[in-house]
Amino acid sequence: MRRFLALIAVPLLACLVLAACGGSSKSTASSSSSATSSAAASPGANTAVTASGAFDKTPKVTIPKATPGNSLTVRTLIQGSGTTLTKSDALAANFVLYFWQGKSSSLKANTFTSSPTVIGGTMLPGLESALIGKKVGSRILAVIPPSQGYGTSGNSQLGITGSTTLVFVIDVLKSYADTAGATGAQVSSGGGTLPTVSAKSGTAPTVTFPSASPPSALVTKTLVKGKGAKVAKGDYVIAQYAGFIWRTKKVFGSSWSSGSPFGFTIGASPEQVIPGWDKALVGQTIGSRVMLSIPPAQGYGSSGASQAGIKGNDTLLFVVDIIDALKQG
Repeated sequence: MRRFLALIAVPLLACLVLAACGGSSKSTASSSSSATSSAAASPGANTAVTASGAFDKTPKVTIPKATPGNSLTVRTLIQGSGTTLTKSDALAANFVLYFWQGKSSSLKANTFTSSPTVIGGTMLPGLESALIGKKVGSRILAVIPPSQGYGTSGNSQLGITGSTTLVFVIDVLKSYADTAGATGAQVSSGGGTLPTVSAKSGTAPTVTFPSASPPSALVTKTLVKGKGAKVAKGDYVIAQYAGFIWRTKKVFGSSWSSGSPFGFTIGASPEQVIPGWDKALVGQTIGSRVMLSIPPAQGYGSSGASQAGIKGNDTLLFVVDIIDALKQG
């Protein structure tokens, strides 16, 4: 299933770390401290969790065959030397995640074998506590009880019950401010038969649509030319974007409003973004701002995307800031 831009449907891996993804919020989580009874917990079980291995390689994680405790347990296994993470930062990270319930545990996610994930916005309370204040380049072990995770309600979409303890080992690769955007030199504002784009540094773009009908083919217009490396197929791209429906001239999704840049593997199979993005962004340089006019065939096809108000004949207009591109493998 094609992943919707604008977090219309949050990708599963990102969903695992977000408080707003389905079943929990900070308030519900903090009120559920009795999800795992202290009487059933094994003393010291959480602190007995260990992980070993090199940074940015899949860690070997050992979880005792015991009932997890109720306390949030966080350890820095590898100390990084990069910038310190703040609450407003997003981070590109690799992680493994285990579900620990009763006296058994199982691996549920491993991004080390696929691609990194951007973590930002409103995270699970325990994960936010584990990461804020840590440095880029660090490996963090976090044992998160239900009271600091998804609470007594759990999250059925993810297979998390009200008694599931989450065990993360997270390698923090890079961090990005929530205001990160294009850094190159402006070469165009668009205009003519295309929309006109204006924006202050670190803010969402403003788009003025012309009276002309949208182009029938995919159109790519560089607005700001970055000086970084060219984006190549297979890169993990970190971007800010605003997406508009040409017919309504309204925003249907924006990373700027979600509070975190968006990450995806370009040219992935199965695809992670709409075809127009995969085609138009390859070869663009890091630091650039690009305007994309995407016809239905290169967008959501004849079925559209009703959740976002997109019809099968709608042309989409995106303004994309390419913040970074991480090589994989």
